Amino acid sequence: MTTTEHGTTPPGLPGSFDHRMAVHGSDEEFLATAVPFLAEGLAAPEEPPPVAIAAPAKLELLRAALTGDAARRVVTIAHTDWYTGSAANAIARAAGHLAAHAGPRGAVHLLMEPDWSGRAGRSARESAEWIRYEALANLLFAPYATTALCVYDTRTAGPAVIAAARRAHPGTGAYADPLLVAAELDAVPLPPPPRDAHRLPAPEPGAVRGWALARGLAAAEAELFATAVAEAAVDPVTDVLLWGEAPSCVCELRTARRVADPLAGFVPPPAATAPAPGQGLWFARQVCAYVDVREDAAGARVRLQYA
Repeated sequence: MTTTEHGTTPPGLPGSFDHRMAVHGSDEEFLATAVPFLAEGLAAPEEPPPVAIAAPAKLELLRAALTGDAARRVVTIAHTDWYTGSAANAIARAAGHLAAHAGPRGAVHLLMEPDWSGRAGRSARESAEWIRYEALANLLFAPYATTALCVYDTRTAGPAVIAAARRAHPGTGAYADPLLVAAELDAVPLPPPPRDAHRLPAPEPGAVRGWALARGLAAAEAELFATAVAEAAVDPVTDVLLWGEAPSCVCELRTARRVADPLAGFVPPPAATAPAPGQGLWFARQVCAYVDVREDAAGARVRLQYA
């Protein structure tokens, strides 16, 4: 049976982001939720046509089910084309789409299905990153009048993923504060650096690039990784450790300064330009598969893993 659960942005936050969740276990249940949602978007005043981002087979079902004006206007995008990188890349793509195509205050209906049989579900670590961004979306898109329906197919998204996703969506009965969800994920200890990790006196891009090249990263990738490390560095950096082999090259930065903003590196920049001061972590999250920030009594550790 399909269950649809939704609620607007929690009280106290600006905007009217409507973040919904639907769980289904068959094609018929998917259509029973998706078609009315898209019809709602088509009927919404001052909105562009709704967008369906889902598995290609589901898009074929939608095209067969939609008729007349709906069949012509609904935009369909294969989720393998939309979700082409990390969860951070997906947030950037959504922000870019709203800026380029949405109506006033970001008004648009988006039906969204991450590829849980692809990167998003390839490991518990990867799935946790996607759930983190699902939760933080409630804060990141709070200023927008966007209506998003996240669909979860029990045939591809397992029970643990669906249970975690309910905590990221208002109106499910299991919804939790996004910062609490993120803090719980950050409470999982990171593996310690290996004893033979390479130490640098500073996160100097040339030194990081040279190390990454020696570890097997291609020249363009080594340049991106070195730039991400430099952008993520929070002064004063007291220690720099490097380890791993391509493509999973890792750099850990130790700083005496705390990263005070829990949304640091998650908030999309206002324009599609180079990061402004203070947006270095955003750039790092777009480049690296994982960027972990952990705080302790001595300050903070920022760990970047290229892939």
